Amino acid sequence: MNRSNAPAALAIAAVLTLTGCGGPAPSGTTASESPSPASSEPTPTPKAYTNEELTAIVAGLKDAQGQPLAVVPAAQIDQGLIAAREMLKTAVITPKTCGVLIDNNTQVPEGSTYAAGASLAAKAKTATVMTVFAVRDPSVMTAQFEKNAAALNECSRYTVELKGQKVTNELKPLDAAVQADRSLAALTVQTTPTGQKQVCNITVLGVKGSLAVTVMKSGAVGAVTAADAPELAKLVNEALAAG
Repeated sequence: MNRSNAPAALAIAAVLTLTGCGGPAPSGTTASESPSPASSEPTPTPKAYTNEELTAIVAGLKDAQGQPLAVVPAAQIDQGLIAAREMLKTAVITPKTCGVLIDNNTQVPEGSTYAAGASLAAKAKTATVMTVFAVRDPSVMTAQFEKNAAALNECSRYTVELKGQKVTNELKPLDAAVQADRSLAALTVQTTPTGQKQVCNITVLGVKGSLAVTVMKSGAVGAVTAADAPELAKLVNEALAAG
């Protein structure tokens, strides 16, 4: 695969998944110490979404600068996921337990529907990408959250070696006012072996029922900072409300 295509493929894969590129354990939920009492109320059927419905949600939103999000064709998303899976077959991830984060981020459950949109800020040289993702069974999302959460204690700092290039990833949890059942936000900085900090992004995720919305803003170090988290949380909230 052309090396210049690698960051784009991984970015598409990251924002399409339930946890983006990593982050803190899900917020907004607590573990129960004892089983909940049985209820006679029937379990509500999770809302189903078509790709067209999710695309309409994305197309109706604007970024913090007031630019409409340009819908990313489904074929481009699929190509990015395929490319990412191929790349990661030869990747060496240290510690190994952190591979769970990246492996989960390229798997799309059967029957899922999704849409994506993006905007570019030419002056600031940043990109904002949103994905809206739905599954048939909400427990699938919960399971992926749990797998990632179990690995996160060891993954605040991990390396990915690919085609002779080793990049260190540092994850910092952020606070973001996401109105969802489960949410997370994180700042990621990538550093080359020479010590150069070259890529920075913020990922904010919110999940309600069978619907997950992820927004990622990326750019050079300094162009993207923790102060950008609220604008991304606002986009996540607007998408979830539209669903």
